[in-house]
Amino acid sequence: MKKFKVGLVGVHRGASYAQIFANNPKTEITAFCDIKVVLDEAGKSFGVKDSQLFNNYDDFINADFDIAVIGSPIPNHAEQVVKAMKNKKHVLSEVTASNTIEGCQQIVEAVRNSTRKYMLAENCVYMHFVRQWKRMVKAGKIGKIIYAEAEYVHHIPFLVVDPITKEKKWRAERPPIYYCTHSLGPILYILNDYIVRCTCMGKSENIMQNVGVGAIDYQVALFETSSGAVIKVLRSQVLPRIPGLGHYQLHGTKGFIENGRKGYASEGSSYFEGEDETAKSLICSYSDPDAPEEAKLGGHGSSEYYLVRDFLESIENDTTPPIDVVKAMDMTVPGIISHEAAMKGNVWLDVPRLIG
Repeated sequence: MKKFKVGLVGVHRGASYAQIFANNPKTEITAFCDIKVVLDEAGKSFGVKDSQLFNNYDDFINADFDIAVIGSPIPNHAEQVVKAMKNKKHVLSEVTASNTIEGCQQIVEAVRNSTRKYMLAENCVYMHFVRQWKRMVKAGKIGKIIYAEAEYVHHIPFLVVDPITKEKKWRAERPPIYYCTHSLGPILYILNDYIVRCTCMGKSENIMQNVGVGAIDYQVALFETSSGAVIKVLRSQVLPRIPGLGHYQLHGTKGFIENGRKGYASEGSSYFEGEDETAKSLICSYSDPDAPEEAKLGGHGSSEYYLVRDFLESIENDTTPPIDVVKAMDMTVPGIISHEAAMKGNVWLDVPRLIG
């Protein structure tokens, strides 16, 4: 069986996917693109020839491989995805799709004009408990979902400003709410819905001052979906909370589901009207217990393993990837618009749906 050749740009961010592709019988890693000090180590670790290690993205994307994995900083995503699609590569892109509406539009156009597949690598959609919740909701356990919450507080000030050199990093220009796909992604997946309008608040900088929008203390957005559900999202990358917070709540007409508040995979609770007298504990696991051992190589339980499996199946069967370009924009665009809403004084703004 001929293997798909995989090239990866952004070795550090893309390391989890490199492990998955390297251990998949259908794929092999044949090219890397990054800075030299990272390339040398990655090349040795994955047995990639020196001639297939690139510092220049244009040289990399013209190399001989089938799938481009985009793990570079978000401001590079749009340009790199567009070039990959034009060079007839299938694309698996890290989140978020882009950091601008213009970039999102460019990606949509490039995908529409290509015969290759594009998928957003939103691994939180593939967390085991999220897939379980999807089945519960589909079975009508909590009725129609009318309200949901997602909180993602990731204390990474050292990735905003270098603590030694005091140099601002690219995240210094990324508003917290821009990085909303980990929050919105699983909820929109479960609801099979999309955002139509939003508002947001949060523009103070008490923790890290004179840095930029990336150091905004927090941002809280309200999103309204096409079905009328409301989703509240809290995002911060500087609030001092250790360990980080990755929390979801789904409230329906017949009950609720939530995970814990000590990380994604922590014990939560549920209540199903007609079945329970009161709320009961709910185990929320990253990993599918029935997944093979190699499924855990991605670093987030079995999430990356199943995500890559579905992406490869879409290529093999010429079907639409589960998180295609439309769903990628459904998860990305609301964050960009909601930051604009906050800067304009917490106003409500319509969220365009980019469908090509």
